[in-house]
Amino acid sequence: MTGRLANRRLRLLLVLFAFVFGLTLVRAVYLQVVRASALTKLAATQHREVLTIPAGRGTIFDRTGVQLAIGEQATTVYADPRQTRDPRGVALAAGRALGLSPNALYPLLVDKRKSFVYLQRKADPAKAAALEKKRLSGLGFYPEERRSYPQHTVGAEVLGYAGVDNRGLAGLELGLDSTLTGAPGRETVVKDPFGRAVDVIDATPERQGRDVFLTLDHTMQANAESVLRQTVAKWHAKDGTAIVLDPHSGAILAMAVAPTFDANRYPWISRQFQRNRAVTDTYEPGSTFKLVTVGAALSEGIVSPYSTFSVPESIQVSDRVIHEAEQRPTENLSVSDMLARSSNVGTVMLAELLGKDKLAQWITRFGFGRLTGVDFPGESPGIVLPATEWSGSTIGNVPIGQGIAVTPVQLASAYAAVANRGVWLTPRLVDHVAGGGRPSVERRRVVSAGVAGELMTMLKNVVADGTGTLAAVPGYSVAGKTGTAAKPNAVGGYSDTRYVASFVGVVPANAPRLVVLVSIDEPQGAIFGGVVAAPAFQQIAHFDLQYLAVPPDDPASLAAAATAVP
Repeated sequence: MTGRLANRRLRLLLVLFAFVFGLTLVRAVYLQVVRASALTKLAATQHREVLTIPAGRGTIFDRTGVQLAIGEQATTVYADPRQTRDPRGVALAAGRALGLSPNALYPLLVDKRKSFVYLQRKADPAKAAALEKKRLSGLGFYPEERRSYPQHTVGAEVLGYAGVDNRGLAGLELGLDSTLTGAPGRETVVKDPFGRAVDVIDATPERQGRDVFLTLDHTMQANAESVLRQTVAKWHAKDGTAIVLDPHSGAILAMAVAPTFDANRYPWISRQFQRNRAVTDTYEPGSTFKLVTVGAALSEGIVSPYSTFSVPESIQVSDRVIHEAEQRPTENLSVSDMLARSSNVGTVMLAELLGKDKLAQWITRFGFGRLTGVDFPGESPGIVLPATEWSGSTIGNVPIGQGIAVTPVQLASAYAAVANRGVWLTPRLVDHVAGGGRPSVERRRVVSAGVAGELMTMLKNVVADGTGTLAAVPGYSVAGKTGTAAKPNAVGGYSDTRYVASFVGVVPANAPRLVVLVSIDEPQGAIFGGVVAAPAFQQIAHFDLQYLAVPPDDPASLAAAATAVP
């Protein structure tokens, strides 16, 4: 090799080195000057991670402190398919540990397009821990809270449920979601090259959700549900509703429906069984609504309880003929007799004396056609036609509870107003929120104390020797009213096979403590409220009075019941 050729090659090598060095220098300047900010952020994200710390959801208690809805610890199991070296083995192991189908897991684990897939949300923590010990590649675990309902069916329709993300989806869980839901915390952690956390450089603690205490009593609730379940089964009914209400505070001590469901199994339960029909559904109240007509007539001063009328077996109202439920001849009946014997004709006669405008005003005053304000989402205001839309025959059906639709909570509240010396209170399910006071309760006078007393005496006669004798509770005075309402047909008119049987009562009548409503939808074999619903009222009222240790106020009835036992 000549010296000239060697020099040429050295010069070429130097030029190449200079070119590479120049490129390196330009790249270094670009990275350190132009891309410095972006690369700094990227480096930070590679070594730092912001973690969200979930906040626990508040507990729901009954009035005695028993837990109705709680948060339980759970573990969510996820996978990164790109990091999963043995998808089949992982699917088999995870399936065995978590009780899942490996065939369902395998497609998730082989999908390399994704870097995150759930294998099971909120799994049993013990099962998840056993799986974690296997140290399978691609699997990850993090703690979560799972909503649980330890009383299962008790109060399920009232409580509702929270979903997989711990957000309220129905019932009080939905209505109180902002109160029960806390605020999540955050932690900024520094990781080593292997992804392990080595330091926490910033932290914001989570704020737990607030606990809520209800007016419900789980023992009274469970009893009401049991009685309803037995009554619906006995009469092969479609469903049933019951409410137990304190007339002096508006506190709802029990609100039950049947059939019911286990709130822990809500995803697999039909929505028709999840509704709280006591608040959301309406029905024609039938004769239980006669309390409003009679109360209006007394309040307007056009009659007294002793005013007597010659009441025929039927009465013509425009194009309709109103009959009594049971055939009888023309009789002289007092207003008290009309209510005790549930006279349709007599009640319509009182309504005609009132006139449609006055009657419509009193219907509104008793709280029908508008929301009660009960603290439960989805309340219905009922269906009440304004007086301007009444036809000629409306004065013949609305006074006896037809052509008007009410909710059970509206009707129970109206009777509670009479039991509370004429003062109506907002019905409520929430007693208080932890750390706060009790919610305000609307109070308004519906009828005078004098009229309320007269109505209570008349309602006592319904149970003493009227249509509600099967509602009598030995040892206690009882006031109440039966109702038997034919259900309207979809094509017009009323069914002659489908009825709603109901009873609303007050115990003890001499010193009211409880208002109890029972409504049974489409009973078979018997249709009358005094036969179907009154005995259920009696069972619920008797249990609750004993449970609350309310002293008997009518010893004579207790002695009579004792002597009547064979």
